[in-house]
Amino acid sequence: MFQPTYCLVASAADRAQLEALVANGRTPQKTALRARIVLMLVNRVKPSHVARTLGLSRMRIRLWTQRYVATGIGGLLRDATRPPGREPLSPERIAAIVEMTLRTKPVHATHWTTRTMAKAAGISEAMVRRIWHQHGLQPHRVERFKQSKDPRFVEKLRDIVGLYLHPPARAVVFSVDEKSNIQALDRTRPVLALQPHVPERQTHDYIRHGTTTLFAALRLLDGVVIGECHARHRSKEFITFLKRLDRETQTGLDLHLIVDNSSTHKSPPVRRWLVRHPRVHLHFTPTSSSWLNLVERWFAEITRTRLRRGTFESVPALLRAIREYLDHYNRSPKPFVWTKDADTILGKIARVSNR
Repeated sequence: MFQPTYCLVASAADRAQLEALVANGRTPQKTALRARIVLMLVNRVKPSHVARTLGLSRMRIRLWTQRYVATGIGGLLRDATRPPGREPLSPERIAAIVEMTLRTKPVHATHWTTRTMAKAAGISEAMVRRIWHQHGLQPHRVERFKQSKDPRFVEKLRDIVGLYLHPPARAVVFSVDEKSNIQALDRTRPVLALQPHVPERQTHDYIRHGTTTLFAALRLLDGVVIGECHARHRSKEFITFLKRLDRETQTGLDLHLIVDNSSTHKSPPVRRWLVRHPRVHLHFTPTSSSWLNLVERWFAEITRTRLRRGTFESVPALLRAIREYLDHYNRSPKPFVWTKDADTILGKIARVSNR
């Protein structure tokens, strides 16, 4: 049987304050409970009865009785401070862990994880996570890049960025490319529709019905995309597309087309066609520099919003979907605006290359 070692007595002011804490609906629940414990003991209620009434252990009753005796009502209003469980890491130790993360790798893996680093450094996983977060370290991530080896890289870069930032007078600039091998994929089972708390579901296997190639030209002035699909990706189809651009562009204006280094764009038939149509000028991006061609950004949009999750029972269905997307997009096109000049790009490449 729990027996208190002293008789709990409260002044009239303390009693009034305890009653106010219990009665006030805005008092935090834990504070109101502590006040209720002390108030019941002051009113000569046995500690064992207080414990049963409030559903608490007798040790908890003793804790808050002693806290009130030692610090008064102020001790009920706040939690006691606790010393840290272990000494904080020194700046030297943190710097060593950062250096270890940057300069070394575990023997059995390609990168550190919070668990493997915690074991190797002899600290907690939470501490590793905190240090990595403070220093911007993300060993679990990897990004890929490809650097152009084109000997005329700077010349071509300045030419194309110049077209973006300072297009020539009385001319129309198009960003042109082909998205080849677009597959008409059909699912082996019907798609399960979106439900509350359940995403749309597709079977992981599929049926291939064929492919098509989308030829597209992004007009930089207003963002309009001229596009058409062909079954094959050859010089013949590219010339057909060039004829359409020539036909749909106002006479008297030059056409400057930004294209990549595909052999389709450099074949003898294409060169002969360009000789017969002197107002059409091709500007080639450097090798391994598709990021310089703005139409690639539009290809990413049609892939994300229409093609990647699309289900097409035939090639004609795929062609119809692409045409519908083009019609919808061109009703309210938004131009992609290039903002970086050539010197800024070259400076960034130099900084990355020297790391």
